[in-house]
Amino acid sequence: MARRLQPSPLRLLLALALVLVAGSPGLAQDPPVVTGVVVDGSTDAPVAGAEVTSGAETVAADDQGRFAVTLAAEDERLRVAAEGYLDNVVPLDATVRAGEAELEVLLFRNTFAETVEVVSAERLPERPSATPIEAEEVFQVAGSFDNIFRTLDALPGVASTGDFGSRLAVRGGTPDQNLTIMDGVEVHNPYRLFGLVSAFNPETVDRFELTAGGFGAAYGDRLSSLLIVDNRPGESDLGGSSSTSVTDANVVLEGAAPGNGSWLVSGRRTYYDLVAGIVTDQNLPSFADLQLQAGWDFGPGHRLSVLGLTSRENADFRFDDEDDPAGDSGGLVSESGNDLGSVRFDAVLGSAATSRTIVSWYRNTEVLGVDASFSSGARRSNAPDDETGVGRTNVAFDRSLSVRDVSLRQELGVELSPAHTLDAGIELHRLTSGVALSITGDRNESAANPSSVRGGVGLPDALDSVLRGTRGGAWIQDRYQVTPRLLVEPGLRLEWSTVNGGAVLSPRFAATLALGWESRLRVAGGLYAQSPGYEKLIQSDYFFDLSPGRVEALRHEGATHLVVGFERDVGAGTLARVEAYYKTFDDLIVGRLETEAERRTRVGQYDFPADLRGSVPAAARITSTPVNGGRGEAYGIDAYLVRNAPDARLGGWLSYAWGRADRQTYGLRYPFEYDRRHALNAVGRYRLGDRWSVAATAQVATGFPYTPAVGVRVASTTDERGRLVPARDASGALVYTIDRGGLEALQRGQLPYYGRLDLRIAHQPGGRTGRWSWYIEVINALNRDNPVELDAELEHDPTASVPRVIENPTAGFPLIPSFGVRVRF
Repeated sequence: MARRLQPSPLRLLLALALVLVAGSPGLAQDPPVVTGVVVDGSTDAPVAGAEVTSGAETVAADDQGRFAVTLAAEDERLRVAAEGYLDNVVPLDATVRAGEAELEVLLFRNTFAETVEVVSAERLPERPSATPIEAEEVFQVAGSFDNIFRTLDALPGVASTGDFGSRLAVRGGTPDQNLTIMDGVEVHNPYRLFGLVSAFNPETVDRFELTAGGFGAAYGDRLSSLLIVDNRPGESDLGGSSSTSVTDANVVLEGAAPGNGSWLVSGRRTYYDLVAGIVTDQNLPSFADLQLQAGWDFGPGHRLSVLGLTSRENADFRFDDEDDPAGDSGGLVSESGNDLGSVRFDAVLGSAATSRTIVSWYRNTEVLGVDASFSSGARRSNAPDDETGVGRTNVAFDRSLSVRDVSLRQELGVELSPAHTLDAGIELHRLTSGVALSITGDRNESAANPSSVRGGVGLPDALDSVLRGTRGGAWIQDRYQVTPRLLVEPGLRLEWSTVNGGAVLSPRFAATLALGWESRLRVAGGLYAQSPGYEKLIQSDYFFDLSPGRVEALRHEGATHLVVGFERDVGAGTLARVEAYYKTFDDLIVGRLETEAERRTRVGQYDFPADLRGSVPAAARITSTPVNGGRGEAYGIDAYLVRNAPDARLGGWLSYAWGRADRQTYGLRYPFEYDRRHALNAVGRYRLGDRWSVAATAQVATGFPYTPAVGVRVASTTDERGRLVPARDASGALVYTIDRGGLEALQRGQLPYYGRLDLRIAHQPGGRTGRWSWYIEVINALNRDNPVELDAELEHDPTASVPRVIENPTAGFPLIPSFGVRVRF
């Protein structure tokens, strides 16, 4: 909010003289300058250090809250921000632009924000491990595909689980242990196109912030990390933008809403499927989404916001043996949808309290069906010709997963004194989730863990399960500025779930100590809990049968975090940070081992002759029945140097992470599947002038652990009696399959190192204030065949009686040319 101060007669005379001089022939017209003061909307106290941003510059208010900022020619509003306050976008009328009046800008405290919004390295979050990413940064990072998750992948302690997906492993945690919050609403599926694209449109986002550990008591039910996504309000002037990238096209429209409000509508859609449809009858994977948001201000500090989002994805890809010389045939059908609606009301209560109420409804549905027959390099005899030797695999399954979440979140903040704020709140989620699964084809015997979602042999043949329950959390958090140098933030969170009847009390703590010389020491830690539920399986690598009779016996998974960090401002807009972290994991949900009776029944199905009995997998296997049987540990050191000064020619960051993570399950200790000992990231962009810029992203990291093949064993097939007998090829020779070994072989190998370089050149014809821009880039410019996975296959071995195992790198990006165009109107 802003109030206009009455101009003095002297100021009017001066303004008139300036107008006359500016209109005189031969004299240059100076850019307009707006002056004013920033004050606390509740106490009228000046807000020193508040940042006032125009299209030309950003200035800081002095000790009295006063400022003078130069305007760009097209400026119609100013953005005013200060640490601990809600941002204010102030419209400029003609008298203010002409210097005939000053602005008085009112800011209201945002006392229960979990993490403070950051727009430059000089304004910092108050907890360690919190890293802000501006929405504009996502558009500028080479290789990001305009996807926030691909940008986060270049931060220390964060590892993408694959090139073609967006799932992240953060400091020893699995992807299902990451919490994503958009405008206060939990988003269970933050991906599009199987993870290639993010659910969040950077054109409509104000800021992203990832907290890699030690987050506060206001959020819970996850063990690893917290991603906050805050959408920006629509502009009051009618306008918009349009953009096109290699993955999709995007349109944004925004303007004023009746009653002192604004609205914003955005839509995205893939277009390559439309083009491909002209020349093929295949329905390639595609998506479309629509987002609508609106907000109204009702007096000082009161705002009503509504948000609606819907998306649809589908694919129908088929091939037949007439088109494939290998005789492969089949098809894949996929459909998924995400729908979200929320209403939020923010209010300032008196002079020292704030309230935020959020009511939301969320639904995610996924259906996937595959029915295909193809040659498989994982099964073959040692015949020299592939036509005889290579086996075939029949994959046939149908799977559906659904999550519906109706939630209420109430936050309350009370400022007990200028140095003391108390935050409290409660959240409730009424969850209905379900899984339907039918597997009629072959199982993936190459999956090292039989509970793998990739068709592991431990999955049930059929399942139809629905889970209903209420999950809740309540918290209180105290922010106390003990001394000018010391800020402490103790908190306590209570979490419960009617699904398993469990309740967990989690204390948390954070502190910041100013050391002088623009440096700070930060500490955070606490206990964290995660309830069981099908909504977590959306991002999980493994499948568990969470039917009511089984989930009731499960406890909440648990984790302990400790983070210690040192950071220092080393120049304008430049921050250096070093952090050490330690995490423990307890009661992790894993698949139970077969009982002795189950093992005997399975092994009894084999009818192998005595000389081939060694090929029968006789050891107990992992099943999809869940138990709290896992533990883990993760620790490491992250280093981070970032420069994001708005006017700097060179910007970006350097990061290095050293870490170690392991798991203890089934009486064994083995490396965590996304354990990455070393990772170096360099993300940079350089402005060659006002119109041209170049950018590069370089990543070098040690490979993940994996389970290598230990040899081969005779494959089995079902005979007319329903017994498992040795498989043979057309000539009668034995068919073999890859042997991954038993439990003791899990994660005992290590993939080769990962290295990738992405390059980009961008042009903005009108300069930094221009209305359109374009870029071209090359992903994996060195065309390195990165071994994101090693695909094990069998090939003929002329020196032996059995085929030999070979491993080929797969699942990495090839060299990909990319482009993007953005237009503002």
